This record gives sequence, C-alpha cells and structure tokens, in this order.
Amino acid sequence: MKHIQKSAIALMLTVGVGFVSCTKLEEKLNSSLTADQAQSILLKSTDVSVLLQACYDGLQGFQSQDVATSLQENSSDESLVPTRGGDWDDNGVWRVIHAHTWNADHAQVGGVFNNLLGVVFNTTNVLNFSPSASQAAEARFLRAFAMYTVLDLYGQVPFREAGENLLNAPKVLKGAEAATFIIAELNAIKAALPNGPSAGGPAYKANKDAADVLLMKMYLNKGAYGNRATPTFDAADMNAAISIARSLSTKYNISANVWDNYAPSNDVIGKENIFTNQNIGGSRGGNLRAAWYKTNHYNMNKSGWNGFTTLAAVYDKFEATDTRLGVNYPDPAGVLPNPAKVNTTGFLIGQQYDLKTGDALKDRKGAPLAFTRAVALQESGNNLEVTGIRYWRYVVDNKDGNDGQPDNDYVFFRYADVVLMEAEAILRGGTAQGGNTALSLVNSLRAKRGASAATSVILKNADQNSPDANGAISLLNERQREFHWDGWRRQDQIRFGTFLAANALKPVTDAKYLLYPIPNGALAVNPNLTQNPGY
Repeated sequence: MKHIQKSAIALMLTVGVGFVSCTKLEEKLNSSLTADQAQSILLKSTDVSVLLQACYDGLQGFQSQDVATSLQENSSDESLVPTRGGDWDDNGVWRVIHAHTWNADHAQVGGVFNNLLGVVFNTTNVLNFSPSASQAAEARFLRAFAMYTVLDLYGQVPFREAGENLLNAPKVLKGAEAATFIIAELNAIKAALPNGPSAGGPAYKANKDAADVLLMKMYLNKGAYGNRATPTFDAADMNAAISIARSLSTKYNISANVWDNYAPSNDVIGKENIFTNQNIGGSRGGNLRAAWYKTNHYNMNKSGWNGFTTLAAVYDKFEATDTRLGVNYPDPAGVLPNPAKVNTTGFLIGQQYDLKTGDALKDRKGAPLAFTRAVALQESGNNLEVTGIRYWRYVVDNKDGNDGQPDNDYVFFRYADVVLMEAEAILRGGTAQGGNTALSLVNSLRAKRGASAATSVILKNADQNSPDANGAISLLNERQREFHWDGWRRQDQIRFGTFLAANALKPVTDAKYLLYPIPNGALAVNPNLTQNPGY
C-alpha cells in the first residue's frame, strides 16, 4: 500500500462530512477503505492550487524581523540590533548574531530551520496530489529555493521524495551533494515553469527567469558550499552563470530609479524584479511593515520599534551623488507632502522630521531625534535612543488601513543581481561574452545609480571596511551598495572570504560560524543529521 502524507490524512478527517454528502458512498458507510482507496478520494477532492498557494505563503516568513533575513544580515558587517537599555535585549539573542557567539539553542536558529523545512515538506506534499506539469514545476522550484536557503545557512538539508514513508527519517543532503541536487532540479523543471515578468508573467510566481537566477546563485556559491573556509570557483560553473546572464540581458534592463523596485506598486513599476513574494494590503501578506518598523524610532511616521541599525563604514562607501544613499521618493498614495528636506528611502542619519508636517522630531526625553554614526552593541545613557544610522529598504506604504499589510511585494531576485553576478563570474575565471567585461557591467549599473564611472574593478579591497578610492571599485563593495539589507550580505562575505574578519563591533571570529548549528531539537528526531563542526 502507498503511505498517505500526514497532511492528507488531516485533510480527509477535516472534510470527511463533505465526502459523505457529495459522493455515492452512503450505501458503503459500514465498510472499510484501504489506504489506496482513501488516497484516491483525496486526490480527486483536493484543490492543488490551494496547496500550492500555501507554499507561496510559506515564503512570507522572509519578511519579518527575526527570520532568515536576520540570520543573513545581522551576522554580517552591515546590520545589527543594539540593546538600548531595556529595549531589544531579549536575553542577548540579537547581540550574539552580530558578535558571532550564537549556539544550537538560539531561538532564531531553530525557528528558521523549522520554517524552511516546513516549506520543503509542503511543496513535496503538492506532488502527491496529481498536479499539472506547471503546478509541479512551481512546487519544485519553491522547494529548491527553500532547500537552497537551508543549505546556505546550515550546510545540510533533510529531504524526502514525494510518497516516501513519513515514519522514516528523511535522508540528508550535504554541501556539494545538495548543491548538485538543487542544480539538477532547476534544470529539470525550467521548461515547465510559467514565463517570467519579461514575457508578461507575474514576478510573484515561480517562473523560468527566477529559475535561471537561482541557477546563477548556485553556480557562484557551489564552491563555497563544498568548502566555505576556502571557496573554489570552477571555470565551467562561471561560464554557465555568464551564459544565463547573457540570455537574461535580452529580457531585462536596470531600472532608472532603484527604489521603484521596492515601492508599494513594485509589482507594476519594479521592472528589475524577477522573483518576489506578493503582498496585497488589506487582504493578504507577510509582515513587510517590519522593513521600516524594525528601524524607526517610536516618534517617527510611521512609529517603530527603534531597533535595527547599520554601520558608519557602510554609509561611507557611497558617493554623495549615488541615489542608493536614499531619495525623496514620491508618495504614491498622496498621503504625505514629503518635504524636500526629508528622504523617504535609504539611510537615515542626523535630524529626523515628521513626514506629514516637516517639523523636527524629538526623542522620548525631548532631545532632538538625530541619528548618530556611533553605535554599540549595548547602549546606555541619554543618547541610547538615537545611536546608529537607520535604513529604509522599502518605500513606506502610507495608505490608510495598510499599516499591517502593505502593498510592497517582497523582493528576492532582481536584474541588477544578474549584472553583478556576471561581472563576478568573469573576474573568477569565466569567459566574457557579448563584448562585456566586468568593468563595463559594473559601470552600466553605476551609471543608472548616479555613481561615477569606475576605472577598474577588483573582487575586494584588502580592508573590507574601507571605501573604494581612485576609481578602483571593489565588487564586494558594489554588491553592498546595491543590495544593502536585501539578505545577501552574509552569503557574499562567505564567498569573498571576509565573513569572519573584524568590523567595528566584532573581532575576528572562528571558522565554525561559517555555518549555523543544526538545532538540538532537529538532531533529536533525525539521526541522519549531524551537528556542524565546532558546536
């Protein structure tokens, strides 16, 4: 007999009354059903589109302040959550991420692992209900994306094929083996996926172009997944990434305004966006409001939680003309006058103003609300509310009633990433195609961002904390300027060999922190998992 997935059993119990009323089983109520018969009923009665939408909804976990993006960003050199007196202490859970002193009992480490594996389970479960070829491809793409994220964070991925016995512990794919599996999956399903935004499809659905971007990510990071301490870069992988980039270059362009990609209407105007997670204000969505609530002071519009900050060394890497520093973005809802002195995107430093009136704001003690360059992991004293430069990645959605569910779609992949990955693949030994060079690709992006043209481009500076000088552009710095708080910094730092290096608030750290530990609870239930070295 076939084994029925747990969720299928739950579904049958939930809708059992419906089966009795709308099928012709009345005369056989006293008979027993075999597992095969029960599964046949379920297959005919289950709406696969509902199951698939639940898988998309599972990606909404990326939007909150304490999920996968926290592990990716707060552990890097560009984001931290200081303890401010009694605020944001939470027994030190935030400080240890930036300081690289976490352990296997850390709540975020365990919660992210479980949530991502929930997406893996649910996408696999879709395949048990006779989906169409397109639906199956979408489910497998979402599964590949979740597995890739687990691999990136933890180095090993529990995995079952559809229909496997749930009583058996799932096998575990590790390192290069897991990378090879994900690459094979993406290549196998790409043709069956819907068209991407370049051909009129929505960015918030799995699509052919999104599969290509994820393949580029896999090719660039595969050597790091095999050996994070000393990543290697195979020329064939680099050439594969370059070929994909060339194919995407005929479909997409770099946006004239980078902030269009993060606006409330970014499903329409965000022309770089290739894969997103849909939010519809007032009806469905993740906790995208955390994008500004986590960093805003309590007295700002919108009011916030006064937490996340960035480091001055990051801010100093931008030229004054670079629009990625932040702009006064037009308010699409027409709610705020946006005084000219107020930036509504990007870095927030110095005196802050009420967005509705333009009046200078004060902190809770009545002192000027002026954010400072200086910040410490543990703050005390009269200025603890204002230390640290803040950042708005997403344009604030000011429509009435959308405080909890803004319209901005959460961005996973956009075309600028393709451009910089192509430049990186060339610098790492790939063969340039179409007359492009790493320098010409970087300059094509910088021109759209209002930054000066580079005279040369290298992989990284000797000092990761230093800005570029004399026209020589560090690709690692350029990625930080383009994708600040997008969730890529930890991965980039590991690939470029700077993740363990010291920054203003942490010393050089041990190589074990290149991976997060497997949560102790997961080790207890799956004997195929092994704890990562050093934990």
